[in-house]
Amino acid sequence: MKTTLLTPETDENAVKTAAELIRAGEVVGMPTETVYGLAANALNGEAVKKIFLAKGRPQDNPLIVHIADFEQIYDLCPAVPPQAKLLADAFWPGPLTMIFPKKDIVPYGTTGGLDTVAVRMPVDPVANCLIHLAGVPIAAPSANSSGRPSPTKAEHVIEDMDGKIEMIIDGGAVGIGVESTIVDVSGEIPTLLRPGAITIEMLRETVGQVEIDPAIQGPMAANVKPKAPGMKYRHYAPKAELVLVEEKNPETKEVISDRVIEEINLLAKSRLDQGQKVGIICTEETRDCYPQGMVRSLGFRSRPETIAHNLFAVLREFDDLDVDCIYSESFSKDHLGQAIMNRLTKAAGYHILDVKEEV
Repeated sequence: MKTTLLTPETDENAVKTAAELIRAGEVVGMPTETVYGLAANALNGEAVKKIFLAKGRPQDNPLIVHIADFEQIYDLCPAVPPQAKLLADAFWPGPLTMIFPKKDIVPYGTTGGLDTVAVRMPVDPVANCLIHLAGVPIAAPSANSSGRPSPTKAEHVIEDMDGKIEMIIDGGAVGIGVESTIVDVSGEIPTLLRPGAITIEMLRETVGQVEIDPAIQGPMAANVKPKAPGMKYRHYAPKAELVLVEEKNPETKEVISDRVIEEINLLAKSRLDQGQKVGIICTEETRDCYPQGMVRSLGFRSRPETIAHNLFAVLREFDDLDVDCIYSESFSKDHLGQAIMNRLTKAAGYHILDVKEEV
C-alpha cells in the first residue's frame, strides 16, 4: 500500500478524497486541534479493525468517536444528561471528550467491548469538514504506533503509518499538542478520566462536582478494562529510558528548584562519562543551566500552553537522535500542568525521582 499525503491548501479535493475513502471503509490520517488522528467510519466494524491493525493497539482500548454537530450524538447515545449538555454548551466544539451509554448501532469494536462510547466534537476546520463530507461519525485515535509519542505534525504520522493507511491530510502543526480531556458522564457524578486542555478547574466551574479517576494518579491494574484511551497502557513513550526529576515541595510548585537542576546535571554527567547519549528536557527559563547533553526546551514555564504544544515533538526528536536516556524537569500539576504531567509520567513509565529522597 502506498500512503498518499495531500494538503488542503494546495489540493482543493484533499478532504473530499479522504471522505470518500472513509465511506469506502478505509483509514486516513487527519489533523485535529489536539493531535493527529487515524480516522475511519466508527459504525463500520471492519474499518475500525484496520485502525487497531495499523496502530498495533490493544483491542480493549476504546476509541473516541468524532461528530460534526451536536444532534449527531443522539444517533450514538440514548440520552444526554443535563451535566453533559452544560459541558457541551461550554466546550464543544473543542478538546473535550465525554463518555455516554451507547446505542446498539455503535460496534463493540469501537468501544473496546464497553457499553459506553466516547464522543468528541473537534473544532479543527479540516476535521470538522471531513466528518461533514463523510456523512458518518468518525473513530479517530491518535495517529501513531501504539505506545509512541502522539503525532503533532503530518511528518510524525508518516513516520509511523507510511504504507499502513491509504492517505494522510497534512493540516500543518496542531494547536494544542496533547490529547483531549476525557470526562465520564455516564454516572451520577462526572469523572475526569484523562486531563487535557479543558482543565479540572474549568470543568468544576461549569458543573460543580467532578471526581478524578485514580488511573490519573498511578498505573491501572492489569485486570481492569480501561474506560477511555490513555488510561491503562504505556503511552506517549520515547524509545529511550525517561526519568522525571522533581522536588515534592509546595514552595517550588511554580518554579524548578536548584536541587532538581543539580540532580539532572549529575545524572547526565554520569551517563555521559559512560559514553551514552543523554537528552535533557527543560524550559526556556532553565535551558542555560545545563552545560552537557542534548538539551531541548519545551517552552516557557510561565506559559504552559507552549510546553503542551511542544512535548510530543521533543520526545520524537529524541527518538531521531537515538539518545540512550532522557532526564526531564517536572511541572506544576495545576490547570494545564495536570495534562502535561499525566503525559510525561506515563511516558516515563511512572519512573519519578524525588531529589529529597535521594539526599
